[in-house]
Amino acid sequence: MNANDGSGTDWGMLARSIKQWGREAGFDAIGIAGVEMEGAEAGLLAWLREGFHGDMDYMVRHGLRRARPAELVPGTLSVVCARLSYWPTATAAASVLQDGERAYISRYALGRDYHKVLRKRLAALAGRMREAIGALGGHMGYRVFTDSAPVMEVELARQAGLGWRGKHTLLLDRRAGSWFFLGEIYTDLPLPADEPVDAHCGRCRRCLDVCPTGAIVAPYRLDARRCISYLTIELKGSIPEALRAAIGNRVYGCDDCQLHCPWNEHAQTSGDIAFAVRNGLDAATLVTLFGWSEAEFEQRLAGSAIRRIGHERWLRNLAVGLGNAPGSAEVLGALRARADHPSALVREHVAWALAAQARRGGTRHHSHSAHDAADT
Repeated sequence: MNANDGSGTDWGMLARSIKQWGREAGFDAIGIAGVEMEGAEAGLLAWLREGFHGDMDYMVRHGLRRARPAELVPGTLSVVCARLSYWPTATAAASVLQDGERAYISRYALGRDYHKVLRKRLAALAGRMREAIGALGGHMGYRVFTDSAPVMEVELARQAGLGWRGKHTLLLDRRAGSWFFLGEIYTDLPLPADEPVDAHCGRCRRCLDVCPTGAIVAPYRLDARRCISYLTIELKGSIPEALRAAIGNRVYGCDDCQLHCPWNEHAQTSGDIAFAVRNGLDAATLVTLFGWSEAEFEQRLAGSAIRRIGHERWLRNLAVGLGNAPGSAEVLGALRARADHPSALVREHVAWALAAQARRGGTRHHSHSAHDAADT
């Protein structure tokens, strides 16, 4: 990046225009952060030392570049942060979690891949910014990020005034709760930073208490190795046996900490067609999804964030869900049909599921975590 010297530019007015352009591009809110994040560095290093990142080795490789925007993208002077709500209309969550025959998929993944949606809109916003600077005889360097590089997006969004960090480590807003995506534009424009907002979690600890696997080990401290989102999405190998029963029917991600957060009780839904439910994934049965061939998986989930984990891990996750499901001939038949799967990973989890069903004698059963989720 080559910084614009800003001669004759009213940066405050430009910042206000950027926020308006962001809303026109489809974002719910835009904020601007500076590049000083020294206060976040100690927490990041402590988190890595504890090994809370699990197998996500790239976090160690990136190190403090995550907390130093100007090192990640040389020349960065400010960060434009964007927020976009995703909770689809007319979709339930608690009822699916309570029904052990159905597959629970994190609400953010029910529609189109958010990476593509946000990246396109951020690029459009950055292009408009660049045109405005060009009209003033200047130039702008930038880079767009959407959960795609070592960016501490929650901390940047907090500094940009888009919300406060909740005890579950996610960003919270009074009106939007936490059901939203974040994206960033690193730019060499010296835009004025917004003021952070006050935190409003108080003494509430619902997110800690309801986490099915106890992954939120303390306020603002998440052990990813126990987090169901990590176990079902990021982890490439075998899911630890000690955690499988607690996973219940959550086969891609987990929303429990958000579902129980008081700030989400009246959070706005998204009417954005990009996040409309596809393939009936908001209420599909475990048996149905487990029956998808690899070709069906690729075809049905084209353009979905779920496709990134691949068919093998998809079956791994569903096998765990079927092991926790109410016993039935249909469930046992589905599992036995995959007992000789070519993948050792799938075979292992199917064998566990069959053993789990046998231990319960095929009786109808719901995990405690599923019942807890129904209290939302």
